[in-house]
Amino acid sequence: MLSLTCKTAIKAVIYLASKFESEEKSGIKEIAEYINASEHTVGKVLQTLVKEGVINSLKGPTGGFFITARQINQPIINIVISIDGKDVFNQCGLGLSKCSATHPCPIHDDYKAVRDLFEKMCRQKM
Repeated sequence: MLSLTCKTAIKAVIYLASKFESEEKSGIKEIAEYINASEHTVGKVLQTLVKEGVINSLKGPTGGFFITARQINQPIINIVISIDGKDVFNQCGLGLSKCSATHPCPIHDDYKAVRDLFEKMCRQKM
């Protein structure tokens, strides 16, 4: 359901959240190593998350990426929407472009229930 990039973004935000109490800022290389992802992917993901207001960054020798008190309790759905968009919760489980309630794919009803439950979880979990 979620793209690999989105999963990487979630891991990166969780890592940054683990640094919240100590107020440490983290660099791309550090985050990439910790979550076992490429620096290139992590860099692009972090830029997007900063642009969307999910995380913050500061430039300079004491800079890096971090999460503020306002951002620490945000739901996972903010990350998902920033990376994969809102349509991730409306897509067909088989990837068909013409799947709908009026023209369902073979798994439409079952997948819709799972997809709706997953969206609810993403809205509630922080």
